[in-house]
Amino acid sequence: MPIIAPSLLAANFLNLEQECRMLNESEADWFHLDVMDGKFVPNISFGLPVIEQIRKATTKTCDVHLMILDPGNYAEAFKNAGADILSVHIEACPHLHRNIQQIKSLGMQAGVAINPHTPVNLLADILADTDVVCMMSVNPGFGAQKFIPHTIEKIKQLRKMIDEKGFKTLIEIDGGVTLENAAEIIHAGAHVLVAGNTVFKSSDPKKIIQQLKNI
Repeated sequence: MPIIAPSLLAANFLNLEQECRMLNESEADWFHLDVMDGKFVPNISFGLPVIEQIRKATTKTCDVHLMILDPGNYAEAFKNAGADILSVHIEACPHLHRNIQQIKSLGMQAGVAINPHTPVNLLADILADTDVVCMMSVNPGFGAQKFIPHTIEKIKQLRKMIDEKGFKTLIEIDGGVTLENAAEIIHAGAHVLVAGNTVFKSSDPKKIIQQLKNI
């Protein structure tokens, strides 16, 4: 079964406690938390204070995706806020190995996020140290975008790289995941489905999560 990680970027922030309760009662595995700085991506989302409160509202894994410049400056703060997994963008980290080692030294699982235009072979020298690859299947910065079809080939390529080396790295797909394309994404080799609007904009979010879980 895939790991389901609803993205709270699409949640109702006027009723965030209620949204967290719903996820706690659902078959969701992770809370996916997108942090945007308005510089690396053209949008600003939420930050440490919100994540601190979400951490208090769940015992499930908090999967924090940093779409920010200079993520190393904030890694310890996000650990203290409650992140279990911290993903940084390969495009934002000229010293990526150092960033990954920093995250691990703080006791978190380390993720590398990769934009749609970035070739997966650039991950070859960091996969051994990486717990999760967060593959963007839309251009980062906004929700409610359509899935980029070429992502399927990138998933297959990355899964082959992981399997050939015998690594345990998880492939996480972030952006445009729906009930219609989830099976193809999993069949291509992904392990984790991030879903925002598909979950939170539905009339029955728990049912949608259950359906994704049983793809």
